[in-house]
Amino acid sequence: MSPKQRPDFYDRSSVPTGNLLANARKQALARGLYDFPIIDVDAHHREDTASWQGLIPYIEDDAIRMFAEDVTRRESAAGMMGLEIRWHSNSGRIVRPGVNGFADSLSDDGRDPLVRRTIWAMDEMAIDYTILFPTAMLFLGLHPQPQVEAGLARAYSKWLTREILPQDERIKTMLYLPFNDPQAALRIVEDFSDDPAVVGFMVTSVRYKPVHSNEFAPIYAALQERNMPLAFHAAYNWNDQSLSLLNKFISAHALGFTTSNMVHLTNMLMNGIPERFPRLKLLWVESGLAWLPFMMQRLDNEYLMRTAEAPALTKLPSDYMRDMWYSSQPMERSAKQSVMEATFDIMDAERTLLYSSDYPHWDFDAPSTIYDLPFLTEDAKRRILGGNALDLFGFKAESSATPPDDDATVTATEHGEPVAPPIGP
Repeated sequence: MSPKQRPDFYDRSSVPTGNLLANARKQALARGLYDFPIIDVDAHHREDTASWQGLIPYIEDDAIRMFAEDVTRRESAAGMMGLEIRWHSNSGRIVRPGVNGFADSLSDDGRDPLVRRTIWAMDEMAIDYTILFPTAMLFLGLHPQPQVEAGLARAYSKWLTREILPQDERIKTMLYLPFNDPQAALRIVEDFSDDPAVVGFMVTSVRYKPVHSNEFAPIYAALQERNMPLAFHAAYNWNDQSLSLLNKFISAHALGFTTSNMVHLTNMLMNGIPERFPRLKLLWVESGLAWLPFMMQRLDNEYLMRTAEAPALTKLPSDYMRDMWYSSQPMERSAKQSVMEATFDIMDAERTLLYSSDYPHWDFDAPSTIYDLPFLTEDAKRRILGGNALDLFGFKAESSATPPDDDATVTATEHGEPVAPPIGP
């Protein structure tokens, strides 16, 4: 395609304005995905101007609240986060209703636009319940002022649980914990763990704190006592000394989203945290799956040669890893089927893997990425798409996603097999 023929992605008239998840809906209808519960353990919203206008009044510290008001008045809320170069929207080409310059075409039923957009996307993909995470706050662990991270995390927790989540019981969350201030993180666990929409808590993996440190022990004990999981949500830091050697976003993204979780998991294991807190539920989010066989083999091999350096362990590191949980996205579908099947086998995926979409980020996965795997039984598909999450989070769910009436007669035959996975929004 010549430059003159290439569409101008900044000209919104060149981008389709129809249902940007129509293909995902066709997949769901063709596969019968509306017939059983699907739980998405990692979906996102963007902390836009409207979100910040609702969040800022909940900031308890007067100085931080005034700073947030000033920053968001003069520039975007990103100024509060210290964000770096980010290409998650592919220079504006990832679009959806109500954002990216497009009018919100969804009917106004009185709920917050964030809620309406989230439920709409869930229904299109046959997702019954979703665990909602922020986006910009994934980098908040790099903030040079721990009190700002703690202040924003607490304000976000109040805003989300009071203003957003009560509007629809299908949206849950794992609240952000400001690990740069362990006492503030513990207070969030203590103050919000009884909220029915809070099914666990989350640490952003892009941070430079040794998670095996004794200062975090009270947090792990509190979560273990409450039987609530702790997720480590991966991301990347292009300014990291090692990743800064990379000259392309794709390189920093490919490595950063794996290494950020690999470091924390290794520290957790080799310092015996699973032995100290044997009922602590750990979930590793958004690192894909390819890293797991590598980690299991590498850590087992090292441990067998130097067991004296990990005296707390009573079994192989890989055995502890099979007692943890993992989210599926971004699943490396480019691998040979035999490689993927071996990966699922070594991690005991039928018991430990949870479906995640990461919607609406550019590399999101529809539920068909799991359902179309030929080596999985029907029962294994349903466990990964929903059953394992229900076991982990401990709440009951029924199939509640609703397909549009005008598409209810779509069949696999009409659309052919397989239906290609959706690209975007």
